[in-house]
Amino acid sequence: MSQKTRFDLTQADIPSAWYNLNADFPEPLPPPLHPGTQQPMPPEALEAIFPKNLIEQEISAAPWIEIPEPVRAIYALWRPTPLLRAVRLEQALKTPAHIYYKYEGVSPAGSHKVNTAVAQAYYNKIAGTKRLATETGAGQWGASLAFACSLIGLECNIYMVKVSYDQKPYRRMLMHTWGATVHASPSHLTEYGRKLLAEDPQCPGSLGIAISEAIEDTVKTPHTKYSLGSVLNHVCLHQTVIGEETILQMEKAGEEPDVIFGCCGGGSNFAGLVFPFLRKKIKEQKKYRVVGVEPSACPSLTKGELRYDFGDTAETTPLLKMYTLGHKFMPPSIHAGGLRYHGMSPMVSHALKLGLIEAEAYHQTKVFEAATLFARSEGIVPAPESSHAIAAVVREAEKCRDAGQKKVLLFNLSGHGLLDLSSFETYLHGKLQDV
Repeated sequence: MSQKTRFDLTQADIPSAWYNLNADFPEPLPPPLHPGTQQPMPPEALEAIFPKNLIEQEISAAPWIEIPEPVRAIYALWRPTPLLRAVRLEQALKTPAHIYYKYEGVSPAGSHKVNTAVAQAYYNKIAGTKRLATETGAGQWGASLAFACSLIGLECNIYMVKVSYDQKPYRRMLMHTWGATVHASPSHLTEYGRKLLAEDPQCPGSLGIAISEAIEDTVKTPHTKYSLGSVLNHVCLHQTVIGEETILQMEKAGEEPDVIFGCCGGGSNFAGLVFPFLRKKIKEQKKYRVVGVEPSACPSLTKGELRYDFGDTAETTPLLKMYTLGHKFMPPSIHAGGLRYHGMSPMVSHALKLGLIEAEAYHQTKVFEAATLFARSEGIVPAPESSHAIAAVVREAEKCRDAGQKKVLLFNLSGHGLLDLSSFETYLHGKLQDV
């Protein structure tokens, strides 16, 4: 094949700093509000659940935050990750479009989530934390934090959304292998979990419920802090290593993207790829179209309201200004468990409000159709979450084909689907339904 399809960097190219989009927003990001007073929340109020060093990153307006050398050393286990051109997918679609994808599935945990898991575990360790409590949907975040804690030396207690706990046993086993304790959420271990199970013993759970349980665990257990895998500013910050590497790799490819796609649940993988490109859009007037892609069954960006809402179901978190379906919303049991969240990252929400990005939503049958096409042409089985971005890319590439128009399309393949094969089996047997 004459076309070059892989664009690699060296370990010297691992970014030395995370990029903070908060520094470059044309309008200030609305602050979180105290759940009791409804007034802007002082940073010290967050110290019950987060270490001070991460709170400083959460509220920072500095454009760049240096990556500690111990974190970069762990990143070097899998970073830089490859940028690939999907030539075989282009051929299958008969499109003149050039399709590129940044592949985060090469990490030990199989997804992008380790970029922030390692950082959060490191900052907690140096702050004196002994134990982390967290939630996970599809299990990619839980596996990533279990991996990070095993390297850095922290206990890890995970509340896994019940429907995913049952659907994705191998990802749960992966967490166990790295030494974490995993509970199906809602659980009998917390007061809130027991309340929900008394009301509905068959409750499938949600990320909002699992967050509530993890926070209750945090405030009631000594030497414990809470760790979140998406949504918050410092989480999006840590993921920007993805986009910073991609900018260098696109230069190696000799092209610049016209349209950039990423799936959206809480917003971390989308932010990781696109925030560095939004810097170029704001400061260099680049004309990128940037598209967040979400499930039609949980469409916070396309059908939610932009307002202050709780990040969890039990109303224990700060109020965040975000696109939300309401914190009491119970998402249907779709197979993209990592996208079953009622709200969207405040930074991603702010970018949509300012017109820096746009959003689309897809049904899961269309998503798995695109994912299967990708697997059969490129060879990688993609995670159901990332497959939403693939569905949008396929649609855009087909438009290019029909119009005879060449565009450069870029998306983030934020994880592999090797532990989601039961979902693909459901689709291939015609049992997958749109909800």
